[in-house]
Amino acid sequence: MAEWSDSTRSPSWLRVPLCTLLLLLAPLLLGAAQGVHNVSRRTFELDYSQDRFLKDGLPFRYISGSIHYFRIPRFYWEDRLLKMKMAGLNAIQMYVPWNFHEPQPGQYEFSGDHDVEYFIHLAHELGLLVILRPGPYICAEWDMGGLPAWLLEKESIVLRSSDPGELLVAVDKWLTVLLPKMKPLLYQNGGPIITVQVENEYGSYFTCDYDYLRFLAHRFRYHLGNDVLLFTTDGANEKYLQCGTLQGLYATVDFGAVKNVTEAFLIQRKFEPKGPLINSEFYTGWLDHWGEPHSTVKTELVAASLYDLLARGASVNLYMFIGGTNFAYWNGANTPYAAQPTSYDYDAPLSEAGDLTEKYFALRNVIQKFKEVPKGPIPPSTPKFAYGKVALRKFKTVTEALDILCPNGPVKSRYPLKFIQVKQYFGYVLYRTTLPRDCNDSVPIFSSSIDGVHDRAYVSVDGVPQGVLERNRVLVLNIQGKAGAVLDILVENMGRVNYGKHINDFKGLVSNMTLNSTVLTNWTIFPLDTEAAVRSHLGGWEAHDDGRHDGHVTFSSSNFTLPTFYVGSFSIPSGIPDLPQDTFIQFPGWTKGQVWINGFNLGRYWPKQGPQVTLFVPRHILTTSAPNNITVLELELAPCSDRTTELCAVEFVDRPVIGRSLANRIPGWSDEDPWLNPL
Repeated sequence: MAEWSDSTRSPSWLRVPLCTLLLLLAPLLLGAAQGVHNVSRRTFELDYSQDRFLKDGLPFRYISGSIHYFRIPRFYWEDRLLKMKMAGLNAIQMYVPWNFHEPQPGQYEFSGDHDVEYFIHLAHELGLLVILRPGPYICAEWDMGGLPAWLLEKESIVLRSSDPGELLVAVDKWLTVLLPKMKPLLYQNGGPIITVQVENEYGSYFTCDYDYLRFLAHRFRYHLGNDVLLFTTDGANEKYLQCGTLQGLYATVDFGAVKNVTEAFLIQRKFEPKGPLINSEFYTGWLDHWGEPHSTVKTELVAASLYDLLARGASVNLYMFIGGTNFAYWNGANTPYAAQPTSYDYDAPLSEAGDLTEKYFALRNVIQKFKEVPKGPIPPSTPKFAYGKVALRKFKTVTEALDILCPNGPVKSRYPLKFIQVKQYFGYVLYRTTLPRDCNDSVPIFSSSIDGVHDRAYVSVDGVPQGVLERNRVLVLNIQGKAGAVLDILVENMGRVNYGKHINDFKGLVSNMTLNSTVLTNWTIFPLDTEAAVRSHLGGWEAHDDGRHDGHVTFSSSNFTLPTFYVGSFSIPSGIPDLPQDTFIQFPGWTKGQVWINGFNLGRYWPKQGPQVTLFVPRHILTTSAPNNITVLELELAPCSDRTTELCAVEFVDRPVIGRSLANRIPGWSDEDPWLNPL
């Protein structure tokens, strides 16, 4: 299917010549003038008498799959959607992350990879219905559950509540922008959207504020009309549905393959005695965290449970059918603080890179026992290419590039300021002060309150690395230096909490820093605009001359070097057919950092922590017409330090490395585990 040239795709009837369109509409216009209603009205509604949906008056049930357009490049939307259709799905389920579309207050992004209307039109053209989940909170293992970080500028704000302050004003303004875009796409209006979820798993949140749900329901009705079918989703636990449901919103449940299906639907029946049985999130896999094994759920278990659901006549949405990628800084985190990695593979039927898996074909075989699946070839997995090793060279440390990374200059403050207080929503902030006394005997530096570093801080004194402070893990660090020495603390936002009562996750030095018993003051704070700096090639790619030309970096006796940018490039021959192709990048000998290719932020790497070792590189960001530029920000220790004889190189391979299995742990999960239903 050819792509449109414009950013929004119009329905096919808008592309018919005007004269032809008038001829086609003439009988309808004449019939209307004569009072004749000969056009069937599109309807999608609940049939309580028969416990089912009715679509245009006929019995219907959906077999859907979750796909996040914001985790997949627009370049690949059609490929992924077509593979979902060929698996036998008749619908997709999709979130809309508020922060993805309104990154700054009043600044909206709806083009390119943000073009949600185009994505829905594309699903419609492929014959897929749409289950819309516009939030405003979505969870989804996405930064702050989709809520924009700028809401935290009012520190006392109570998120997901009827807080009379700025929250409802901001929510209302956002819904006034988004929902009118969705209204023409409703099924009743000729589009594919059959149902719309209000909020998301609200019963799992501590506020239990029915006024908030009523406010949302009212605004959804106001913008979408009274005919739209609104619903809620909560974990299959009675206490969740008590706070997550509201009269007038159809209550559904979510649960995975390890849950007793009969027991789960009995919970739904307590709140919806009649109507269709619905599992809105049937988990095909599970989420990952840095430092834990890769989560998997056995294919046989998922297939057997799906068969059970469909045999009961239930409608079901498979979460996820394809996970995708947390590019840039979009990953979320759980509590106790554990950040999710760049990959959102989820052990789904389609892999992170959109590849067909054994699970895909197993679930397709189950689905075709209950409905006809489309005939014809299934789009194949995309080819991958191993471009090999690419040498990188040291370019500049973060401190050497401060004039480029912070072009507007620093902020002065007696005490540390949070990220939000200096209008920094993602990435990094450098905090600088001086030592008030000699620290010759390894004096401890720590936060004045427990866990005051959010989330990871790289500490140096006069350019000598001292070590890392880490949220929940490393709370005290011994440092050395003379009185008056420059103390630099580079703080990394590792992703905001996306689930639970701690989603108001402030970043930076969130409390004072103490050197032994002395509170440190007089801070110079540098918010770093890494994206603009990388796009400008950090002010030019002439190598920084530090008097050494062997690629080494300043090194202390610890296992750390200063946070440093490394650059390199590689060319892809233009004469070879079908290049460029997708690939995966890995970091042999590197520790932790961020990587960009041609200015595109691929995300975080942390191979020593795992489980993710490679990062997915979609082919649309690569080029054969010019060298492909690679920028790496290594935060801790590169392979070409004084401690090693290795070169600084990254490697492009044709297979992903995500990690080992967690499958043996899944049967032991408890229903009370707060991570069991976080999505």
